[in-house]
Amino acid sequence: MSRSSTTGSTPAKVASASFIGTSIEFYDFFIFGTAAALVFPTLFFPGESPLIGALLSFATFGVGFFARPVGGIVFGHFGDRVGRKKMLVTSLIGMGAATFLMGLLPTYATIGIAAPICLALLRLVQGFCVGGEWGGATLMAVEHAPPHRRGFYGAFAQMGSPAGVAIATLAFLLVAQLSDEAFLSWGWRLPFMFSAVLVVLGLAIRLRLAESPAFTRVRQQQAQVALPAKTAVRDWWRQILLVAGIFVSQGIFAYICMSYLVSYGTSQHGLERTSVLLSVFAAAVVATGLYAVFGAVSDRIGRRTTYTVGAVAMAVAVIPMLALIETGSPVAFAAAMMLMFGFAMAPAGGATGSLFAMMFGPEVRYTGVSLGYTLAQLSGAAFAPLIATTLFAATSSTVGLALYLLGVSGISIVSLLLVGGPWGRSEAARQREEANTQLPNTPGEPSTPFASPGSQPNAATLAPVTAKE
Repeated sequence: MSRSSTTGSTPAKVASASFIGTSIEFYDFFIFGTAAALVFPTLFFPGESPLIGALLSFATFGVGFFARPVGGIVFGHFGDRVGRKKMLVTSLIGMGAATFLMGLLPTYATIGIAAPICLALLRLVQGFCVGGEWGGATLMAVEHAPPHRRGFYGAFAQMGSPAGVAIATLAFLLVAQLSDEAFLSWGWRLPFMFSAVLVVLGLAIRLRLAESPAFTRVRQQQAQVALPAKTAVRDWWRQILLVAGIFVSQGIFAYICMSYLVSYGTSQHGLERTSVLLSVFAAAVVATGLYAVFGAVSDRIGRRTTYTVGAVAMAVAVIPMLALIETGSPVAFAAAMMLMFGFAMAPAGGATGSLFAMMFGPEVRYTGVSLGYTLAQLSGAAFAPLIATTLFAATSSTVGLALYLLGVSGISIVSLLLVGGPWGRSEAARQREEANTQLPNTPGEPSTPFASPGSQPNAATLAPVTAKE
């Protein structure tokens, strides 16, 4: 097994730590989405109609995304200046504290309007922390990995997303076995308070990790930039926008599946809460395993090629997924979740980490990846459940939702085409060639195939937007 000469940490150990850490953070972030569908309309927005309560609850769910870009800038700045590891520890503590406090929060019946206000403020803290989590965890895995296996190891941080969904869904599935009175009284609080246990576990793992080899080289070369966010936006703006465009559909599809469709299935088709949650849980477990498979595939057929297969598969699966859900059958609902969340999204999810990380130079990589990722979430996933609810209210059908999902799929596919470069095994061969010839960046030199990081490519320079170290 390969071992980093800089840190002595095996890639497998670092990738596993990234997976566990992101699973915990996304568990914290996703339990809010499940609660927004099942609990918050009743406890924090009482007196409203079911539709208005759901709209207000999903709006509160969305405010966390506004803090994500700020978190990406702050954590990215310090991650590119003082190191990835310290920022990952900080983000984990902040996320855990906010989630635990949500579990202690009085409801509207106790403190009135202060309840949803406090809920929104804690959601902002969650968004701020998760804005810096994904980029740092991904970089730790990718930068410790052997160059020819970056796809496989880079998938581990992204695997934390469906794994977090699975753990969060399982937590609510367990407390959903309580009576409705007990569930709404105190049962819903337990998944939030359980976060404290997971955070202690995550800290014990992350504190044992060494710093990223790529950042260590940057520090040894004294190549840190004074203001990573300024440098990233000035010189790497095209890559930031491409990351945002590529990821926007994946973020929207994920939150439609794990939040909106949970609410839709229970409220519109009368499906049992338990069966709906079991469907999401099963799909998330399958997705977690397939992300690693497609991460390895991306090392063989190319990262962009693998991601594009997933983007197209998601678009193709939209109509069948909604048709299955509209039958009102719990078995069909489970099949719909498995089709989309379990299988169609997996190729894109597996290639995400390595594709995005290698689009930036190491001196601004934390900031650049975090900005592109959080921009996609803010412009897409933030209000996806709210938009879906509004579309259904306006049309009384899922036609509007289908068009919405197909539209964002198109954005991602076009963005992937704009990256440029070869496809399939030719792309993989170029990845291997770059891995075999890469050298640490010289301070001040661009590290993409473009003439300079911020330049506009022409036909001769439109190679894959891949940074070399």
